[in-house]
Amino acid sequence: MKKVLQDLNFAEVQALVLSMGEKNFRAKQLFEGLTKGKKISEITSLPRPFKEKLLEEYEDEPVKIEEIFRSADGTEKYLFALADGNVVEGVLMKYKYGCTQCVSTQVGCRMGCKFCASTLNGLVRNLSAGEILAQILAVNALHAADEEVKGRGREARAVTNVVLMGSGEPLDNYAQTVKFLKNVTAEEGLHIGARNISLSTCGLVPKMYELANEGIPVNLTVSLHATSDEDRARVMPVARAYKISEILKACAYYFEKTGRRYYFEYTLIEGENCDAAHAEALAALLKGRPCHVNLIRLNEVKERSLKATGDKEAYRFLGLLEKGGLSATLRRQIGSDIGGACGQLRARRLEERAAAGTDGRDGSPG
Repeated sequence: MKKVLQDLNFAEVQALVLSMGEKNFRAKQLFEGLTKGKKISEITSLPRPFKEKLLEEYEDEPVKIEEIFRSADGTEKYLFALADGNVVEGVLMKYKYGCTQCVSTQVGCRMGCKFCASTLNGLVRNLSAGEILAQILAVNALHAADEEVKGRGREARAVTNVVLMGSGEPLDNYAQTVKFLKNVTAEEGLHIGARNISLSTCGLVPKMYELANEGIPVNLTVSLHATSDEDRARVMPVARAYKISEILKACAYYFEKTGRRYYFEYTLIEGENCDAAHAEALAALLKGRPCHVNLIRLNEVKERSLKATGDKEAYRFLGLLEKGGLSATLRRQIGSDIGGACGQLRARRLEERAAAGTDGRDGSPG
């Protein structure tokens, strides 16, 4: 596998272009072409010999949209093919204020959360910063001709908000995740504001402190899903390493350093964490903290035995949290008809490949 040119920021692209004996203005042409989601070979402003030299060392298309699944509610889910034959997935969710893309940071995941399909086959490898970014560039390019996007003016792009909640644990791929955050927020690039980016973690406490010190005030979201360490460990192996009390201290530090309130995700699992006692315990645990709770209806994974709670129980749980003084919402279900939960499409594709005896981006034998 060749290197990924989208890993580089503008200054690094400039240095590369000059090192190859090209004029400085070629750097702007190259970087602008990449930022528009073009392959190296498609950037018509660059001379062919220069592109050929680049292609000796860099992937022409490090991330490719292999398949698109469209939901009745407008949500789009993508299978992204990577240059080495691996696949990851992403989701584009459409709201009144714009479009939010959920991106993956790893191929698979080693965190082992029982409610998540991303962990079924373990961790294959980390994505590079450029592979994370290229997922967004590919979706922007896909929708570049949409009337709604064109109406946003010269700097028009489909993706206005980003959530790092796809396959993988972002803080387990810390260096590349932070590089991605710096590149995607850079003025020379997509320039998506940090306030429009959310990062979801299962609670890797040391990395939460490091992130707080990076000076990139993204919205920090922690997967909580329980009110005691014992209960949490049943569905999240990471709970054996980091206690809830340690997570809360790290969240408080994040708020102190960034001024940003933090968020907790709480997936409602039948018979596990969604009765009145759990709601009262959650309210007692978080009351008075500068946080918000996102309640999530479990998207069932066929390989797991966990079951979703009903709508009536979900709204009852929400009401108890609000009565207990918490800021909370019940996340609306989107994309459920296209396998909207993390890892489901990838798992399905891996099953198909295994049945067909093929592997790789082009469907050839591995």
